[in-house]
Amino acid sequence: MSQANLSTLLKSARYEILPTAGVVDRVHEYVAPGRVITVTASTGLTLEATLSTAEQLQALGFQAVPHIAARMVQSRTELEEIVARIAQAGIDRIFVPAGDATPPAGGYAGALDLIVDLASMAAPIQHLGVSAYPETHPLISDDVTVQAMWDKRDYATHLVSNLCFDPGVIATWLARVRARGIELPLVLGIAGKVELTKLARVAGKIGVGESTRFLRKNTATFSRMAKPGGYNPRKFLDKLAPTLDNPAMGVVGLHIYTFDQIKDTEIWRRKQLAALGHTDEATISNG
Repeated sequence: MSQANLSTLLKSARYEILPTAGVVDRVHEYVAPGRVITVTASTGLTLEATLSTAEQLQALGFQAVPHIAARMVQSRTELEEIVARIAQAGIDRIFVPAGDATPPAGGYAGALDLIVDLASMAAPIQHLGVSAYPETHPLISDDVTVQAMWDKRDYATHLVSNLCFDPGVIATWLARVRARGIELPLVLGIAGKVELTKLARVAGKIGVGESTRFLRKNTATFSRMAKPGGYNPRKFLDKLAPTLDNPAMGVVGLHIYTFDQIKDTEIWRRKQLAALGHTDEATISNG
């Protein structure tokens, strides 16, 4: 991959966090304001935790992106309340996945239903991301997930890909997406420099039922990281170089899944930039 392209991707990389206790303080301590920080939504941590974490981050100067999981929203009325709330906080970016709530909390069976309703409101949203699945979704066929991206293309501004540890799978999948005529820019999802023990600790903070789901959803992460040298985000990006350097593939950014390991992720990102002959604007606290 060209060094200039990699530097650009690393400089603009966005971080995904879980709205656990103390996470806002850690982001504020280790990350310079201005970075895009997305906040997940899960049934165990509640949509309120997502929104309140996003509000706090936005107030601190970050570009907060709350995940509005469609199946957790009870009604159009609640959606209108959420829109008013994020507008008051100055938030103009959201990510809309379907979510894992089973059964759905209310009238939204999937992301498209909510996005269509959202489009009919005077919403402040300038950036609306939707899910993309390089690997087969455990509950949805590949044809359906690709069709879903097509259906959302007139509403969304970009795709955000789910975790995948196989560069070949990503390259093949993205070529297929583009061949289908889906031109939405892709923010590529990758795991950060995550340690197994810390990942397990994050799971423990979520709560018994939710942490079980978390561990099940992230089995690939655990198994890959359990092997010596099993996953290195820089090597992963290098293997994807032909795809990342190909303008036709439309990869415009990195979405780094931090699993709340904020300090480790930011140190890794800055080390990569330094190795490329670049520096970033702030220093890492030793706290």
